[in-house]
Amino acid sequence: MGSHRALVLGGSVAGLLAAGALAGAYDEVLLADRDPLPEEVSARQRRGVPHGRHAHGLLGGGLEAMEELLPGIGDDLVKAGVPVGDISANIRLCVNGRRLRPVSLGFRSLSVSRPYLESSVRDRVAALPNVTILGDHDVVGLLTRAEGNQVVGATLRSRTPDGADVGYLADLVVDATGRGSRAPVWLGELGYPAPAEERVTVDLIYTTRVFTAPADALGEDIAIIVAPTVAHPRGGVAQRLEDGKVLVTLFGILGDAAPEDLRGFLEFAATLPRPDIAGSLARATPCGEPWGFRFPASIRRRYERLDRFPAGLLALGDAVCSFNPQYGQGMSVAAQEAVVLRRMAETALDPLEFFRAIAPVVDVPWQIAVGADLAFPGVAGARTAMGRFVNAYLRRLHAAAEHDAVAAGAFIRVAHLLAPPSALFRPSVALRVLRG
Repeated sequence: MGSHRALVLGGSVAGLLAAGALAGAYDEVLLADRDPLPEEVSARQRRGVPHGRHAHGLLGGGLEAMEELLPGIGDDLVKAGVPVGDISANIRLCVNGRRLRPVSLGFRSLSVSRPYLESSVRDRVAALPNVTILGDHDVVGLLTRAEGNQVVGATLRSRTPDGADVGYLADLVVDATGRGSRAPVWLGELGYPAPAEERVTVDLIYTTRVFTAPADALGEDIAIIVAPTVAHPRGGVAQRLEDGKVLVTLFGILGDAAPEDLRGFLEFAATLPRPDIAGSLARATPCGEPWGFRFPASIRRRYERLDRFPAGLLALGDAVCSFNPQYGQGMSVAAQEAVVLRRMAETALDPLEFFRAIAPVVDVPWQIAVGADLAFPGVAGARTAMGRFVNAYLRRLHAAAEHDAVAAGAFIRVAHLLAPPSALFRPSVALRVLRG
């Protein structure tokens, strides 16, 4: 370990995994977050993750990346009681109004609440001997050389009543503060151009309730996912949790929302493109309060297209790309970016080289999410001939995948970031789609 200190701003999943990725290349890694970070793995919720109470998914590719960074974490979660199953055989996926044929693909999926997963990751990262986690601190700004071409640390302020500004020097500062990242503002203050932004407004609204339910409420599945269709633009997720309860998130796009009262919630569930989730609630009893969450737009900041960027500063996770959460991509992409960070941290880290290295990691899930969103006429955005062709092809693929295991498996591998989208057009799959 030749370098002295790395400073990670933001203590959510992306920041924690970044800290874990850097621990092998730096003598000291300091992670700072504005929330007072809970210490016990049982901690349920914190203010900095407003969507934490709602359904979350860790895709197969994300779990692989997380286990590469924190070996054994998947086994630890299973031993702690987190429901586990195959990404296809034990997840009931309904797309375009069709239930895809379940098939065992040999990749694990964990059905775990976001607070429990984040707390488990935090415990693993905090146990690393050279990592220090500093909660209850705001980021005031960056520290730079006089000429402004290199970031050399950041100023933090304790959120306690007598908190003072303290400068922390670092060889590398990583911005993992999420979609509200101030990095574009900091670049402007240093005389650098801000990255171009791509935005897709979906106005997604989540409503979530937790239920006690019989063990067989979801059958042999650990989760049920019903995706919205153009004809019925409402969707939902029901997932088993580590405490034995069932969490149900219902959502609408373009401002549509499930009511929070129980009767309205159940009536909304009955309007989904398929009855699977409504059926799973037939013998369920609500517990706790309902929760809502609004997600206005997906945002991608194109750092990889800049030609100038200050040394000593990086960004990853939602600070680079904030995905429509209905596709469950955010944590998984952050984990894959952290794997790239660990590999590149062993050498002199050039920020633009890093952004260009993670661009392919972001490209695939961004194309999946944006392409699916633009299938809805009310979502604003440029629709290309290729995009229309892909959406039409996917509709036929889903029809085939209702009965065909090869087509179903190919789609699920791509959706879980385990295979490139081109895999859907291989002859072995395309022939099945055409025969569909």
